[in-house]
Amino acid sequence: MDKKKVAVPLVCHGHSRPVVDLFYSPITPDGFFLISASKDSSPMLRNGETGDWIGTFEGHKGAVWSCCLDTNALRAASASADFTAKLWDALTGDVLHSFDHKHIVRACSFSEDTHFLLTGGFEKILRIYDLNRPGASPREIEHSPGSIRTVLWLHSDQTILSSCSDSGGVRLWDVRSGKMVHTLETKSSVTSAEVSKDGRYITTADGSSVKFWDANHFGLVKSYDMPCNVESASLEPKFGDKFIAGGEDMWIRLFDFNTGEEIGCNKGHHGPVHCVRFSPGGESYASGSEDGTIRIWQTGSSNPKEKESSVPNGPSKAMTSDEIGTKLEDLKVGRE
Repeated sequence: MDKKKVAVPLVCHGHSRPVVDLFYSPITPDGFFLISASKDSSPMLRNGETGDWIGTFEGHKGAVWSCCLDTNALRAASASADFTAKLWDALTGDVLHSFDHKHIVRACSFSEDTHFLLTGGFEKILRIYDLNRPGASPREIEHSPGSIRTVLWLHSDQTILSSCSDSGGVRLWDVRSGKMVHTLETKSSVTSAEVSKDGRYITTADGSSVKFWDANHFGLVKSYDMPCNVESASLEPKFGDKFIAGGEDMWIRLFDFNTGEEIGCNKGHHGPVHCVRFSPGGESYASGSEDGTIRIWQTGSSNPKEKESSVPNGPSKAMTSDEIGTKLEDLKVGRE
């Protein structure tokens, strides 16, 4: 293995079971936030920058598989094995509404305009709940070929994306007609899907492959083979020039988007990595693992102060020769 800079992450404890989903809010007037889903049945809200715990959403009676925040980070949603999806007040932690399903709910997503909540799970039915009328029956889109694993909105809430646990591919559905309009073909089942911040790309992880698709024309833009099976991938949102992937080997790897070359590798988790996500500004990224912890890693900065900011949360240690070389490079750049 090449000698690479040793990154010291912020380690966020609190969950007593594996962390299976992470979601960053957009940047709000109060900063940005990170919500995590865990098999311990209690989603947690944190300060997205520092990782500091803000609160725990209590009320589910089974594993929580998915979680998200609305655009303003005022409400949270969660999807659970207790056959419900819940809508929460993100400021107080109170349950605003519980949406009953007939089987395990695996995925949930707020529409961009925050008026609707999309859910999917073992029933193979996509449901759209009107949050202005939470007691009303949801709109249902059927004919999913298998148990639903991921759901997302795109095209200003005109299109829905879903993937299945037991078959490959990503399906795209027209919200108005409720019909499937396209399938992005993959060999393995897609365990992670993300729409880039600028709306240009759909990032998917399937088996040992990370793929980037044109979000408007649906063509495959890039496909990279990973060193192991990966469960999650995320594209850097500010410049779109790098991406991260995490999976069964417990490492979080950083890659160049244009070449697929590995440019960083972070180890710290003691179990497979289930989810990775970039923060909304791209300056850091979070990983959630079977070991029950969340780790927040700095993407890398030319500002030495920023590099040191994460050290108090981990063991202080002498700098490696690589790190000293990087510091000298930084100083040289600063003088120019």
